[in-house]
Amino acid sequence: MRYVVAREAGPPDVLMLDQTTTPAPKSGEVLIEVAYAGVNRPDCVQRAGHYPPPADASPIIGLEVAGTVVAIGEGKSEWAVGDRVCALTPGGGYAEYCVAPAEHCLPLPQGLMLLEAASLPENYFTVWNNLFDRVHLSAGETVLVHGGSSGIGLTTIQLAKAFGATVITTVGGADKAAFCRDIGADHVINYREQDFVAEVATITGKKGVNVVLDMVGGDYIEKNIKCLALEGRMVIIGFLQGSKVTMDWRHIMMKRLTVTGSTLRASPSARKAQIARSLRDKVWPLFEAKKLKPVIYRVFPLADAAEAHRLMESSAHIGKIMLEVRQ
Repeated sequence: MRYVVAREAGPPDVLMLDQTTTPAPKSGEVLIEVAYAGVNRPDCVQRAGHYPPPADASPIIGLEVAGTVVAIGEGKSEWAVGDRVCALTPGGGYAEYCVAPAEHCLPLPQGLMLLEAASLPENYFTVWNNLFDRVHLSAGETVLVHGGSSGIGLTTIQLAKAFGATVITTVGGADKAAFCRDIGADHVINYREQDFVAEVATITGKKGVNVVLDMVGGDYIEKNIKCLALEGRMVIIGFLQGSKVTMDWRHIMMKRLTVTGSTLRASPSARKAQIARSLRDKVWPLFEAKKLKPVIYRVFPLADAAEAHRLMESSAHIGKIMLEVRQ
């Protein structure tokens, strides 16, 4: 099969097409003929040599796919050869065939095509796990999410609104701000022109937000703490600006805050299976009711994975960047 290999750790140019043996599914797994694969920030970090895959995962980059089941490992499975699925994968997505745990696969939401379905797993597993399972965002609460025009940001805006929350988000430009408002954000702050801490205070009448979802890190961590209301919760899922900071942690004591975080790829398989079941029961019907929608920014051929990574790292996109594996 064809797949994308990183010749060495480095910039996007290290990515190239190569050929390797088609994997075989083990017990509890399915083999998917991949139609489309999603491009995500962790893919870029893995390519750069800073995010090695788990020991039992494929070394091939790629954490989400959609396609057709072509083989099933030993044991009982709800899937059959010929089923069209999207899947969260531990690796292996940038390839013509990809193995995935059967319990981490989902049917295509009714009305969505393979391209759209392939854009869902990584973002929706991540946001559901962190926003609802970990910090228990509830109707009537207010959430602040950074990077509102990213895949994670747009997923957070849509899910939070669908479940009755008020959404504040930060973006870096007027076009991104307009898009976030159109998709449901209640308040959008341009961090290049405004102090988001001061803006959050104004928006909330100095009460602060109940929840912060942050993938930035760095000096945003202390700023996020200042944005939280009494009994507020912050969940961290990334560190685009670094993970080591010096700050005054007394805010946590004074406001009785909760700070948590997670990495999806390293989570136990059973936890990811539970997230898949939650998405199927509570989120997939929202796609079918047209209350949620995928946002695809651009689709690249598999051979142009390097260009896809360059676009991802430029942060010029709004929504998902995808790879077309099979035409």
